[in-house]
Amino acid sequence: MSLNGKVAIVTGGAKNLGAEIARELGALGASLALHYNSDKSKDDADKLGAELQQSFPSIKVKFYQANLTTEAAVNGLFLDVLADFGKIDIVVNTVGKVLKKSIIDISEAEYDEMFAVNSKSAFLILKAGAQHVADGGKIITIVTSLLAAFTGFYTSYAGSKAPVEHFTRGVAKELQPRGISVNAVAPGPMDTPFFYPQESPDAVAYHKSQALGGRLTDVKDIAPLVTFLVTGGQWITGQTIFANGGYTTR
Repeated sequence: MSLNGKVAIVTGGAKNLGAEIARELGALGASLALHYNSDKSKDDADKLGAELQQSFPSIKVKFYQANLTTEAAVNGLFLDVLADFGKIDIVVNTVGKVLKKSIIDISEAEYDEMFAVNSKSAFLILKAGAQHVADGGKIITIVTSLLAAFTGFYTSYAGSKAPVEHFTRGVAKELQPRGISVNAVAPGPMDTPFFYPQESPDAVAYHKSQALGGRLTDVKDIAPLVTFLVTGGQWITGQTIFANGGYTTR
């Protein structure tokens, strides 16, 4: 199915899963408004922008830098995209932060940051999407398969992602009359630089052992699911879809 004429925002779109989603949507003809958080990702954004324009010269690609933990920043992003592209049809939010610690070692500042990045920003992006996405559009948030796990040490991570399920269901019902689908996708542990800093070699081996093929989730496992949800999967809404190679389930 073609996405010619559609405009997609991908937050966290300069690298890792966000970049792979951008490639898939661009290949289908969507113009891309790609967000990144900090100066550390600028080189990734520049490289991806050059790649996308070479691979898909007919689409428009523009990058935006912002910390999306405030309403002003989120609204600014959406209004800038509307000014540059004229409309928004698809929003894919990949923003997230991992922390693996015992609860007794998590500081109040760390708690606040985790919920600002994983919960508050998702709420604000959903709110802006509800205001600005065109009728018949699609909104997707990346969460985590740890929402279905019974484990320690990820209390602030899984806990700060958990509200997004409730946000997703509520917004899906509110936007149903406008034909806008709203879903969450819950990958297993992904083989990206986002995963490794907090994991020991033994933990990495365990995570791999729990999924098909004895491997971690790859971004190429998840991007096609996002593509499906914004094309042929329009009848799916209000759901959290676990895509983890059998790592865990409810």
